Parts: sequence; C-alpha cells; structure tokens
Amino acid sequence: MSAPNVAASAPATEDGGADSEALQVLRRIFGYDAFRGSQQEVVEHVIGGGDALVLMPTGGGKSLCYQIPALVRSGVGVVISPLIALMQDQVDALRALGVRAGFLNSSQSLDERQLVEAEFAAGELDLLYLAPERLRVEATVRLLKRGTISLFAIDEAHCVAQWGHDFRPDYLALSALHEHWPEVPRIALTATATEATHAEITSRLALADARHFVASFDRPNIQYRIAPKDEPRKQLLHLLRTEHQGDAGIVYCLSRASVEKTAAYLVERGVEALPYHAGLDSRVRSENQSRFLREEGLVMVATIAFGMGIDKPDVRFVAHLDLPKSVEGYYQETGRAGRDGLPSTAWLAYGFQDVVQQRKMIETSEGDQAHRRRLAAHVDAMLALCETVECRRVQLLDYFGQKSEPCGNCDTCLVPPSSWDGTVAAQKFLSTVVRLQRERGQKFGATQITDILMGRKTAKVIQFDHDALSVFGVGAELSEAEWRSVARQLLAQRLVAVEGEYGTLVLTEDSGDVLGGRRSVALRRDPEKAARAARPAKASGGTGRKAAPADLPAELLPVFDRLRAWRAATAKEQGVPAYVVFHDATLREIAATAPTTLAELASVSGVGENKLATYGEQILELLATPPAEPAG
Repeated sequence: MSAPNVAASAPATEDGGADSEALQVLRRIFGYDAFRGSQQEVVEHVIGGGDALVLMPTGGGKSLCYQIPALVRSGVGVVISPLIALMQDQVDALRALGVRAGFLNSSQSLDERQLVEAEFAAGELDLLYLAPERLRVEATVRLLKRGTISLFAIDEAHCVAQWGHDFRPDYLALSALHEHWPEVPRIALTATATEATHAEITSRLALADARHFVASFDRPNIQYRIAPKDEPRKQLLHLLRTEHQGDAGIVYCLSRASVEKTAAYLVERGVEALPYHAGLDSRVRSENQSRFLREEGLVMVATIAFGMGIDKPDVRFVAHLDLPKSVEGYYQETGRAGRDGLPSTAWLAYGFQDVVQQRKMIETSEGDQAHRRRLAAHVDAMLALCETVECRRVQLLDYFGQKSEPCGNCDTCLVPPSSWDGTVAAQKFLSTVVRLQRERGQKFGATQITDILMGRKTAKVIQFDHDALSVFGVGAELSEAEWRSVARQLLAQRLVAVEGEYGTLVLTEDSGDVLGGRRSVALRRDPEKAARAARPAKASGGTGRKAAPADLPAELLPVFDRLRAWRAATAKEQGVPAYVVFHDATLREIAATAPTTLAELASVSGVGENKLATYGEQILELLATPPAEPAG
C-alpha cells in the first residue's frame, strides 16, 4: 500500500480550505509561521489547479511555491531542475524535513534509478526532481504516465529564453508537458527576467493563460558596490581581509586562466579558495562544488559556469573581477549572496579593458547582426549601471521595470559621486586620436594617449616623437587615474571605439559632434574613497572568527559559535551541507531566545516537526551545558 502524502495528517480547519491546509504544512514541515509576500497567493492558485509564472528574487522563497502545493495535492510533484550536480543536496534538504523526495539523473546506478522509479509509480514520493534532458527520453515519459502527477514545476525558467544569459536548449521541449498532461498544473519560476525574457518564457512554455506573479526584484540586504579597477586581485584581497574574513563567497572571473590565477593568489595569501570552470576534470569540479556547499568559509573562484541552482544560504559576498555581459547575468550572479536575508556584499571591479574585451567578444560572436545588436544593448545597460551617479539599486531595478527610491545601501548612496562637464577633456582626448591618425598615420591605445596628454616623455613617446605633437602636455590638469576614467567613459558612451587585436582607439560617428562643440559630455567623477558599509567589528585574535550576525548582541557570539560548531559536526556526520541541518538565521534566533523546552524551540522560525524530533534534545542539551573553560 502506498504511503500517504506528507500533508495528509495536517488537521483540517473549519472551512477546510486549501489555504488553511497549506499553512498547516508550512508550519509543521518547514517551521514557518506565515507566508512571505505573494507566496500564499501563488500556493493557493496552484493548489486549486491553476498554471502560474512566478518571478521572485533569489532568497524570496520560490521553492515553497511548488513544494507546498505538491505536498497538499494528490500525487507527486515533478520538478524540472537544470543542474543534476545539485539534485542530491536539494533532495537531502527535503528529506531532513521529512518530505519523501527523490531524483532521477545520469549520476545514479541502475539499481538506484529503478528504486526511485518504483517509488514514483507506487505513489511513495512527494517530489521527484528531473533534469530537462530526461524528458526527451521516451522511457521517462512512459514512467511519468504510470504515476499520478500533482504538478510540474519548471525551475530556472529563464533558461528557455534563447538569447538569455543561461539558455538551455532542452528547456524548449518543456511546452510539451501541457500536451501530455493537460489537466496537471504547471508553475514556472525564475529570479531573473526582464520584460522581454518574461514574454519569451510565456511564449515558449505556452503560459499565456497562466496567472503571472511578479514580486519585487529588490534584495535590500545586498550592498552593491562597483570600484574602478586597480590591481583587482589586491582589491579583492583587501575586501576579504577587512570585511569578509572567514566568510563563504563567490568570485567570478571571465576566463579559466583568470580563475586559476586568482584562486592560487588567494590561497598563497591564506584565503581558502577553490577554482571552478568547465576546463577542469569533472571529478575535480564536482568535488570543489561539494566542498563549497558542505564546508563553511570557503571562497569559490569561478567562471559563470558555476552558480545556477546553488542553494547555499550563507554566501556573504559575490565579487566580479570582470565586467558581466548583461545586467540580467549580474543580477542573477550577485543574487547568490545573502539568500538567508543577512547583510551581504556584491562587489565589482571595472575598468577600461573590460569595455574593450566585451566589445571585441561581441564583434567575434556567432549569430547575425541582430544578435550582435542585442549583445551590445546588454553590455551598454551594464556600462550604464557602472557609470551612473545615481543610486545603483534604483537603476538595477529600473532595468527590470520596477520603480524605487534611493536605497542608502549602495556605494553611490553611501559616498555619492559627482558628475562633471568633461567636454573639454573629451575634446583633448579625441584630438589626440585625430593628431596621431591624420598627422602620423598612427593608432595607439589609451595608455599612450594618456602619456601624451600628461606630457610624459616615456621611452615610447620619445621613440615615436610624440612630444612634438601640439597636444603634448595639454592634459596635465588631470591625473593618470582621471584620464583612465575619461577613456573608459568615452568608450562606454561610444565616443571612441576599439580597433584591431592591439586595442587601438579610433573615432566614431559621434566623435565629430564633440570635437565640433555640438555635443557636451557629462562624465562621472569616481569618489576618492570607496564606499564601505558599517560592519560589526571582527573578533580579535587572528583566528578568523566571524563577527556576530546582524542584530545578535556580541555577548551571544560564543553561543552562536557553539551552535555552528555542533551544526558543522552534525552535517559532516550525515554527509550533507550545513544549511540542510539549519540556516544561520535559525541558529541566530536560537542563540537570541535561548529556549529551554521543546515547545519553546518549536516556536523558532525554521524548526519544523521533523527537525525538532531529530535535533531538539541535542540543541537543548548544548544550550544547558556551560561552555568549556579555555585551556591554561
């Protein structure tokens, strides 16, 4: 006889409504007292059999929007998830809650797959995770038709957008789900979608008749900061040592070589860092990802091949050492920080060569001219975010069609930059390009142009007799850093262009208007001191101990540390990531409230029935036991 759904024993309320049953499941299984934002509305709609398209930020609780309906409705919820490497952790987290979850993918042995298939057919699962490519296998479709399906959840639905940043061809076939199972509700979810991507998801997944839920894209706990690039690895190391000592984080680099060099650089300087990119042996890649998820305080240095579906809640920072290709990609990647709602940092180092590199990549990309124009528009939007003098969050949210007020928690709010009339500086820079090309038949990059403007008699200036040019020394009023900023912004504004493999600069169609005085040029003045949020002081002693979490008094830090140590040991024993046991936010609340009974512990957010039964006595015993006296 098949086992009942987890929700079957939830007590009915007087009206017997599905929403009441959903709330019972939320409290009993997941340990939360109330839904957040639009979660309850989504859950009720899907429980009632409706299709839904959900746009909700990372950390906003998207998974509950399909997990709870799957537990309330009859049958098995089938979840389409893009990364098989993460399915085991997703299933482990659900099993720790007492949910009957399983997955099918190529990493399993034949016996393991057959066991899960038998459980599915017998109705002994609540949730089954599948990679999208498995639905192209006829045997998988036959298996699904043998069981009762409560819903289909299509996670990371932006992967269906053909010109999006995470396009997955297998997602294009998912519209067939409605053809095979027209009565089964579908819920597609993503944390990243512009209006264009939203429309493409709707079209490709045949969700025109679905109800669309669009939550705020704001992640107020993330502090967005973009710094002028100046020895970026040193800048990164400074960030880690001064603000994120001992924290888990992700560092994104554009190339595999940069990943390897940056990871080695950090390790040599005492930061525990691991590399991740597609060129690594698959075993090494899998092992590094597993370590990052299961251990605390590791830094993952990666290309954008890493991150989608990562459910680690305590990533305290995401750093970019190269310019992302789009605002969507940037938002998706930075969104991996602070899923637990605690303060986190999104930091990007950005410079002239980033613009050069992105422009060259577009020129050499596959696809037609329309495709290149789309790529260029993505980069231009990213450049506008980097060069804005307004609130970063306002501009970021505006990109996704959401209006907002200045946040007070980004670098441009904390240390406001100013804009200045850079028309004369732009004319001097462009005039130098003109003089070199017309008088000498030469093309040079930004460094040589800067040296000429500043009147520097470098070996290269003397070699080419550039000190004889009429523009030599006319820009001595600006520093080298300021001229670098001018060059970067002229390139970003398409008032100068890059040509050839050596990155030489040439004029554009718009340059003449500036040189002729018909167009003024407003430029951003980089603040002298980079913005930095006020952070709690680090513990002394050089042990790498972290500061107390937000709103946890410093005197409770030893209790929090003991709880984290217990969690780490428990997770290691069970072979699961630490967050599968409890999130930091739950441990913080336990430390703050100091429960003495199981009933008091049960009232802590994130402590459901199964976790209370599994860990409750251990936690109470830990809290009741005085800490050991330090040796000596």
